[in-house]
Amino acid sequence: MKAPESHLPKDIGAPATRALVAAGYTRLTQLANVPVAELKQLHGVGPRALARLQDALDQQGLSLG
Repeated sequence: MKAPESHLPKDIGAPATRALVAAGYTRLTQLANVPVAELKQLHGVGPRALARLQDALDQQGLSLG
């Protein structure tokens, strides 16, 4: 079975990408306004990944919740 295609930043790391995709987040814009506390609960999503996700969202005028 092929893994779903992900349109998340490549520099967040494979564990974070897998965790986000497993939770249903396959596009960066889906993370806009999602609470940071919710994302921190995902195994593989740590401070580095969160910072890089926020930076990528900032470039689009969006932010984490």
